[in-house]
Amino acid sequence: MTPQHHGEPPFLASLVPAEILAPADRFARARYIATLDPEADCEQIGFLLASCEFPWDTTRALELALLRTFAVAKGTPLLVETDELIRRTQKRYDDTALILAEIQENGVDHPRGRAALRRMNQQHGRYAIAQDEYLYTLSTFVFEPIRWNARFGWRRLSAGERLATFHVWRRIGARMGIRHIPADYAELERFNVEFERAHFRYSEHNEALATATRNLMLGWFLPRPLWPVAAPLMHALLDAPMLQAVGFDPAPAPVRRLVLGGMAMRRWVLRRLPPRRRPRLLTRQRHRSYPRGYRIEELGADR
Repeated sequence: MTPQHHGEPPFLASLVPAEILAPADRFARARYIATLDPEADCEQIGFLLASCEFPWDTTRALELALLRTFAVAKGTPLLVETDELIRRTQKRYDDTALILAEIQENGVDHPRGRAALRRMNQQHGRYAIAQDEYLYTLSTFVFEPIRWNARFGWRRLSAGERLATFHVWRRIGARMGIRHIPADYAELERFNVEFERAHFRYSEHNEALATATRNLMLGWFLPRPLWPVAAPLMHALLDAPMLQAVGFDPAPAPVRRLVLGGMAMRRWVLRRLPPRRRPRLLTRQRHRSYPRGYRIEELGADR
């Protein structure tokens, strides 16, 4: 099995000038992005945001986006029925992360990006998933990173960067065959808010999926006996409608203040540190489910 990180650099990295990949000052990339077109250059902008400017934040925000889809009661019975997200939670996480990383690091029209989209569509094509659920999931990938940035980012996204994020995921959604994707940022945001208002409600399926995913993430850092102690730290980042829909208890007020205060301190520190001088590429990292590498066509469920 040949891992991607033994190959050539991701395509989108090759479009970026060397002095922007390894900038001399903290805001050089922001100035460069401001010279790009939010629609025509959306993939390059998306790469710079996800891999250079906000790699840790983007990963956490997309994890939150995944969790939010588990609050939609009408969609979770199918996810529980397939059993993959509960029985093989780590592999499902790695498969999703790698498929999206191949697209985000190479672009939708690069051979590796096309192969990742083809594999994702093969996986989804085995199930009858409603179009509005596809569109909602897509909208979470647009707006959760933007909302996370507004709360915790070391700098605020510009209007152009927010618009580029919209166009990246709209482009991906079109390749997935999602119908009726709004052409307007504000219209998709209205859909996202209204869909959650209409469909966030508690079910046992929601709770089972959210608990399995939360425990997976806690297990990366802590032994099992400490999970109940650490769980409120994660709950502190979630809003009340989501907590209710997945059956999680709200974090106690002191814990919430501690977490939000810690994130504010992190923002202050990062703003004063030197810039990242090497992209964080998920396709180059070792993954728990694929310690010896992976092939795109083998990502996902094998049955």
